[in-house]
Amino acid sequence: MTDNHVQQSNDESTKQSEAGDEKVNLLGMSRSQLETFFESLGEKKFRASQMMKWVHQLGVTDFDDMTNMSKALREKLKSVAEIVVPEITYEDHSADGTRKWVMQMAGGSSIETVYIPDGGRGTLCVSSQIGCSLDCSFCSTGKQGFNRNLTSAEIIGQLWIAARSFGNADVSKERYVTNIVFMGMGEPLLNFDNVVPACDLMMDDFAYGISKRRLTVSTSGLVPMIDKLGSVTDVSLAISLHAPNDPLRDVLVPVNKKYPIKDLIAACQRYLANLPDKRRITIEYTLIEGVNDLVEHAHELVVLLKDLPCKINLIPFNPFPNNEYRRPSRNAVMRFQKVLNEAGYVATIRTTRGDDIDAACGQLVGRVEDRTRRSQKYIPVADVTPATQVAR
Repeated sequence: MTDNHVQQSNDESTKQSEAGDEKVNLLGMSRSQLETFFESLGEKKFRASQMMKWVHQLGVTDFDDMTNMSKALREKLKSVAEIVVPEITYEDHSADGTRKWVMQMAGGSSIETVYIPDGGRGTLCVSSQIGCSLDCSFCSTGKQGFNRNLTSAEIIGQLWIAARSFGNADVSKERYVTNIVFMGMGEPLLNFDNVVPACDLMMDDFAYGISKRRLTVSTSGLVPMIDKLGSVTDVSLAISLHAPNDPLRDVLVPVNKKYPIKDLIAACQRYLANLPDKRRITIEYTLIEGVNDLVEHAHELVVLLKDLPCKINLIPFNPFPNNEYRRPSRNAVMRFQKVLNEAGYVATIRTTRGDDIDAACGQLVGRVEDRTRRSQKYIPVADVTPATQVAR
């Protein structure tokens, strides 16, 4: 995270505490932010690591229980700070082990978070915004419109709740959450100043110790923000591509009209060039029957990605109300995968998980007020013409 981001957040926190108007929520503060906060209270920097261990590894939110801090400091903390996690308003467990939470945020709106177990791996899909402004035609979240960005505390709160749901064990020793993906509600790079410090905290060994290889930020293709992300962090990057050509992607992912595929691929190459190790971009590709699942599309994709080190995650479309798109047949998905595999790509098919509790990819809605009436709009399959489907 940049010094400017740290300083801006710390300045705001210090002003709040000095004014006494509002207590500072320590939940979403990175180590550097906490160090500055404690220094503003006349305390040593090491208090930051103590606080992080109590809150994130042990799940303690009551200052009185932080026994390695003096009573005077605990009293001071109670007067200027607090540790507030999101309120769980709904929780459900799928037959396949997937867990889903609906969490209410300040202002009354809610977001959804999903935990997906897979063998020895546990992946948490976190949200970065309440709703989404990008309006991708195959995603139910985008049909609800945009409410606001989540704070870093609200983002970290999703991980805190998921980690604590397995009991009160030290999460640094019992890591049920091994991977984190910013693939829930919202476009992460449109909430840059809160997502970056949340990522820093997720990777910190005094908090959750998530590997940079196991922490993935997904974007629909905001080219300038991809470059900005690469200048401050080295988390893994995923691209919601979903089409092998601009005419089709313009329909499925409207932001493509501003940042076409050629520019997006170039931004991905720059991002990889800045990483200190050899990594690949994850390409997310939702397969929709009769729209982007033809063998011709697969061959286009082979050519498009030939100069980009990547792996491809194929996602059969998950239906939702007021949308006429359909999930492709298993045979169609397998044919698509075969073309990619034979061309030398690692192409996996994402197993649909949690669809019995509406927790599958593309189904997250939350209790977001529909400010745009988008839920009444969809693009019928018939409107995606053959010329748009395959651009040769």
